[in-house]
Order: sequence, then C-alpha cells, then structure tokens
Amino acid sequence: QVQLVESGGGSVQAGGSLRLSCTAPVSISRYCYMGWFRQAPGKQREAVASHDCDNNETRGRASVRGRFTISKDTAKNSLYLQMNNLKPEDSAMYYCATDDRFWSIYTIPPLPRNFGQGTMVTVSS
Repeated sequence: QVQLVESGGGSVQAGGSLRLSCTAPVSISRYCYMGWFRQAPGKQREAVASHDCDNNETRGRASVRGRFTISKDTAKNSLYLQMNNLKPEDSAMYYCATDDRFWSIYTIPPLPRNFGQGTMVTVSS
C-alpha cells in the first residue's frame, strides 16, 4: 500500500490551466507505473493519462491529448498533470494512481492498486 497525496485542483474558467501534483512519502522507484484518473459526478471513473517507467512512455486518452501532459520527477517522488485549455467537461475529481506491476490507460483491467484521495477540478464556461 502506497499513500498518495494530490494537490493543485481548483476552479478555473474554460481555456485556463491547472497543474496537478501527486506526492508519495516513500520512494516511487518500485511503484513506478503511475497515472491519473478522474470521476465526474454521476459518471464512471475514467483513466486520463499514464506513465510507463519501463520506457518513459506516456499515454493519454484521446479527449485530453494535446492539452494535458503527464510527467514524473522520481527524485521528488512526484507525478504531475499539466492541464491546458481546460473545458467544462474536464470538471471532475482527479485521482493519482500507482502500482508496482505494469498498467496503462490502454490495458485496464487490471486497475492500479493504489489511489490517492483526489483533488477537485471545476471548469466553468
């Protein structure tokens, strides 16, 4: 079990930007398959982006490609999600996730086994 703490959520207008951060209190060198999920009220949780530590490959769902960028700083035990040109449909609770076994947004299931508590993003039109 790895504790994850997200931050950086907030309220912005459409077209604005936010940068989400996810920090683990322990080294993420083992739990290195990391990514972001989101869940809007009344909707199912969906995977947003993932980072593959085997080859540093990043993957993003089609609706965020070109707008969201996932990155990782292993030295700081942190994962980030830079979100630009935000749209009202991006409004959701965003969760950081990690595991020591491979997963990606294209290979779910299995889901990663460690999730944070989430940070809320609200985009107004």
